[in-house]
Amino acid sequence: MPQGTIRSFDPGSRSGSLLDDGLVELTFDGRAMQASGLRELRIGQRVRFTRAGDDAEHAVATLNIVSL
Repeated sequence: MPQGTIRSFDPGSRSGSLLDDGLVELTFDGRAMQASGLRELRIGQRVRFTRAGDDAEHAVATLNIVSL
């Protein structure tokens, strides 16, 4: 499962973006948050993620927090 870092997060819409380890920006929305069972994220937080659909979409389907 690829990993990345949260770049932005809007708690109101529960959407945001992350940078994967290849520095590609991917977006996520409330559906990804709901599917993951997450309530909030913080900028700079490390996550694992799965992509939604075709890689060209740059959209995230699920997120999981990486714990150290």
